[in-house]
Amino acid sequence: MSKLTPFENATAGALGALSANTAVFPLDVIKTRLQVQTRELKSLNPDRHYDSTLDAFLKILSTEGIQGLYAGLGAGLFGTVASSFSYFYFYSYVRGTYQRKVPGEISTGMELILGAVAGAMSQICTLPVAVVTTRQQTSSKEEQLPFLATMRKIIEEEGLGGLWRGLQASLVLCVNPAITYGMFERLKTLYLRRAGNVSDRLSPGQTFIIGALSKALATIVTYPYIMAKVRMQWKPPKDVGGLSAKDKENITYKSSVDILQKVLAREGLAGWYKGLQPQIVKAVLCQAILFVCKDQFGTLTLFLLSFLTKAKNGSVKSLN
Repeated sequence: MSKLTPFENATAGALGALSANTAVFPLDVIKTRLQVQTRELKSLNPDRHYDSTLDAFLKILSTEGIQGLYAGLGAGLFGTVASSFSYFYFYSYVRGTYQRKVPGEISTGMELILGAVAGAMSQICTLPVAVVTTRQQTSSKEEQLPFLATMRKIIEEEGLGGLWRGLQASLVLCVNPAITYGMFERLKTLYLRRAGNVSDRLSPGQTFIIGALSKALATIVTYPYIMAKVRMQWKPPKDVGGLSAKDKENITYKSSVDILQKVLAREGLAGWYKGLQPQIVKAVLCQAILFVCKDQFGTLTLFLLSFLTKAKNGSVKSLN
């Protein structure tokens, strides 16, 4: 993959992410709905309160049909491509620039820093799409709107800044891909050294396992802020007339820190990890599939570029 330019590397990464996220999208819908659940809203709509991942799957399927499990799919996949493309582009560019200026092996600490910088740049560019996706995934069937209509409604009701809700938590979460890719590169290097692999390449199976381990660690460490980010982007339902003033205050958030404090006070430490099961399954599977697909798409890209170059040179020779 080192022969790919930042643009080509980003393209391979985006295609890999698109494939991975399409496969696990229902888990994304389920974990998002679990993350925004509150005790205050349980009595208002029992059908949208879930006791577990399986309960959520069955209730969504029975009340909304298969389309409910794919609510916000268009925005989600667009966001996946945009986020992954921009992250891989920035990561490849930043890492390549650093290696040119500082030759030699990159330390684990520097891998984390480079990943965090790339993640921050990517989040700033793509956060509006994530906000729209969260609104679509958590809206009732009657309130769901298309992508552009949802974006327009957010701007009308909350101003342009509404499209960047959860930015604070998103920037904190830049450590997530930093940990993921830092751990991936470190585990990959250690494995190849121990195995005596001189080709500097992992098999798809080895890539899957190392990618899964890397993402699992990153997800567990950063999950409270993942939950806080989703709640910042979420908007409580309109029908909250039966709630007391205190209950309404409990589901109104000023910042990610405010969310963590309120959830801890109301639900304890377990509240910070609500929806962890589908999140970690989704994240691990998605990341592992992404690493495998990205590697394969990267190989395919190199093959196509080589083929096109040869075809072009052949055409030039025939003209001469």
